[in-house]
Amino acid sequence: MNRSGVVDLPLHGGTAPYWLVKRMKGLAHALFEPIIDEYGVDGAIEKLADPLWFQSLSCALAYDWHSSGTTTVVCGVLKSVINPEEFGIGIAGGKGKASRNTLSDIDGIGEKLRLSDGKIEELKYASRLSAKVDNACIQDGYQLYHHSMVVSEKGEWAVIQQGMNPRDRYARRYHWLSSSVKKYVEEPHQGIVGVLHENVLDMTSKESRGCRGMSVDLATTEPGELERLYKSLGGSGNKGKRMKEGQRTLFDFDKLLKGTVKVEDEMSRELIYRLPKRVNWDALRVTYDKQPDNYEQFLCIRGVGPATVRALALISDLIYGEKPSWRDPVKFSFAFGGKDGVPYPVDRRTMDETTEILSNAVKEAKARIKNIC
Repeated sequence: MNRSGVVDLPLHGGTAPYWLVKRMKGLAHALFEPIIDEYGVDGAIEKLADPLWFQSLSCALAYDWHSSGTTTVVCGVLKSVINPEEFGIGIAGGKGKASRNTLSDIDGIGEKLRLSDGKIEELKYASRLSAKVDNACIQDGYQLYHHSMVVSEKGEWAVIQQGMNPRDRYARRYHWLSSSVKKYVEEPHQGIVGVLHENVLDMTSKESRGCRGMSVDLATTEPGELERLYKSLGGSGNKGKRMKEGQRTLFDFDKLLKGTVKVEDEMSRELIYRLPKRVNWDALRVTYDKQPDNYEQFLCIRGVGPATVRALALISDLIYGEKPSWRDPVKFSFAFGGKDGVPYPVDRRTMDETTEILSNAVKEAKARIKNIC
């Protein structure tokens, strides 16, 4: 995934005004008729999976160009106007409580689009795993609170999900596209929109491939031995079968850094190697019993979360020398103004006229095609 720019998404509270949402719905419906006619259902999904196209869509619908509502409100508007039986695509999930209804929404969409039971289960798997990856494998300080999945009548999908960082007051949006996902656990994103941070644990990076493999080896190790290795990072002697000679503990890092690097670099290093306060050892015992063959299977085990992922990554790095990536994978236009007046207030008349023109154009085009046929 190449970085092509950065878009800030400040957290904004409150709700979108009714007069704007009503117009957004009308314009969104008018926009997606020609988009699907021109590009087909898979083409429409591909566009929604493009972070910058999605950002531009928000602008075209007159919503804030850099707000957290860019994601939540636009996805909510699309879900309310895009009928699977009319458009050939449907949208599951949403913000907060709605995100927890994603799987049942997928069942409903699958029934309307006449997808097979097998395909519906594949969609549910993609929904669950994409959320687990962005919540546990990319440790950037953002907690997911929005998850939407766009599904086509051909069974293709896109995931648009967002996390929040209450401390920094920013949001981050993650985009997935089924046709571009070769591996769920290795650089699966179409793009990630947000503020760039330092020292982000990214277990999806190609640079983390060795660390992922070592993490699986460790997860299938007898839990008592694994816990002993983990506790050894707290300052006791490091002893292990493949431990590098002269390997240091976390306490040794602190001594090593003093007087040799800048204070801010020392603080940064300490932040990177901060041990999770609690590791779910019960989940690791289940993992040991299941003996997963790869990192994807490991992630699918119930109870494996950010702390477990980080603990295994630290053991892999500090004891066995398999380093993960600490580089932030974040990647990365007004039409009618913004609801907060930036860069100017919404031009309601122009927005209404544009909606009417688009709707009439589609009707006329369909009438001409019907006459020709």
